[in-house]
Amino acid sequence: MAEQARNPQLMNPKMMERAQSTRGAGEQVVLFSEVLTRINNAKDKPKKIAILRDFDNAPLRQILKGAFDKSIIWDLPDGTPPYIANEAPIGTEHGLLRNEAKRLWHFVKGADMDLTKTQKETMFIQILEGLHKDEAEVLLGMKNKTLSKTYKGLTESMVKEAFDWNDDFNRKEPVQT
Repeated sequence: MAEQARNPQLMNPKMMERAQSTRGAGEQVVLFSEVLTRINNAKDKPKKIAILRDFDNAPLRQILKGAFDKSIIWDLPDGTPPYIANEAPIGTEHGLLRNEAKRLWHFVKGADMDLTKTQKETMFIQILEGLHKDEAEVLLGMKNKTLSKTYKGLTESMVKEAFDWNDDFNRKEPVQT
């Protein structure tokens, strides 16, 4: 029997499989909270470093730099703001910290002089409420500089080693020979 012509408006089987994934269509997205949990559960430092390197991307580096770099001072009140945690299951009704990372510069002291403190705080709460609750906790840990307390083995020195950063959290200069 001849194969029936496929309606171009319908998904092909491969697209249907991707759409049914709990992590959304296309590539599987791993939340930063999941990456940090893997680091927490890894048995030794080399494995922790390998996990960081496997999931290396600019937004993750930005979050980790914001958490550990003492020169980054957040222009937000200390502690946890009043927000409603997003209880939606992973892969459904929430944004991704990797996508929100590009807005974090607004919250660095001295970086955005156009927004008032109230506007910054409101925007930060909106970001928290849009993220999955676990990623919101990562964002709060970054702001409060407490990620290393939440995730065992996630230390400043380990992050620097994984990304080949110097003490200023920049990539080390290659040695001239």
